[in-house]
Amino acid sequence: MAIWLNQQSKVMVQGMTGTEGRKHTARMVAFGTRVVAGVTPGKGGQSVSFEEDPIPVFDSVAEAKEATGANVSVVFVPPKFAKAAVLDAVAARLDLVVVITEGIPVADTAEFRAAAEEAGVRIIGPNCPGIISPGKSNVGIIPPNIAGQGRIGLVSKSGTLTYQMMFELGDIGFTTCVGIGGDPIIGTTHIDCLEAFQNDPDTDVIVMIGEIGGDAEERAAEYIRNHVTKPVVGYVAGFTAPEGKTMGHAGAIVSGSSGTAAAKAEALAGVGVFVGKTPSETAQLAREAIESL
Repeated sequence: MAIWLNQQSKVMVQGMTGTEGRKHTARMVAFGTRVVAGVTPGKGGQSVSFEEDPIPVFDSVAEAKEATGANVSVVFVPPKFAKAAVLDAVAARLDLVVVITEGIPVADTAEFRAAAEEAGVRIIGPNCPGIISPGKSNVGIIPPNIAGQGRIGLVSKSGTLTYQMMFELGDIGFTTCVGIGGDPIIGTTHIDCLEAFQNDPDTDVIVMIGEIGGDAEERAAEYIRNHVTKPVVGYVAGFTAPEGKTMGHAGAIVSGSSGTAAAKAEALAGVGVFVGKTPSETAQLAREAIESL
């Protein structure tokens, strides 16, 4: 099994006719993702060919959904137009909308996240690498060839650490890997993924990667204490980050002792999470957790 994305998922690409959309659509198609439509307002009726198969382009998400049955969207749209694109997908009541775009104003994200919650539409991102269920489907920019199917569920704020963890544990494999993004407001949280992996019968061990800033990891620790029975392995990036600086992601800012890597690691360890000091040590802890089952 997998969470939220599988081989039955039908995917549309918002912004498929643009440079980034076209490039990553080609990668998704090559992996085997069922990409059935593109959406670019004003370019409806056109098509784009990948591996000699033309994929139709529509003016709106609703038209693409009606014509193809697509239930998942991935957004490769510039920040200025991203809110309209996501709201279009939300209005069409898709199951999942993956927002890759970086630099979306926080107010725009807050607006489309609220609309998605009201409509019952799951958003992953923004400013994220996407989601992959190895052997089934890949939506976003995660390299598809670095890990196979297996028993680990991975949730990460960091795109590059998602890739590293997948590479280091590629021989064991994953049910699903979710890059949730590092913006101050995101659609899917650590807790959402923890709940889904806890309920997924094929996920045996959960790996959770956080970073400095905010209190998401502390809230996740409290959720783990009360609701998660599977082994959880954690890593928090940013032990050397100076206070008061924005580091990497917009959400990664430390004020005084609040939001530090040390505080987050302590909170996770306090509820039984195996916390690594480096990504490689974290991967080794996950390997040991699998071997002990």
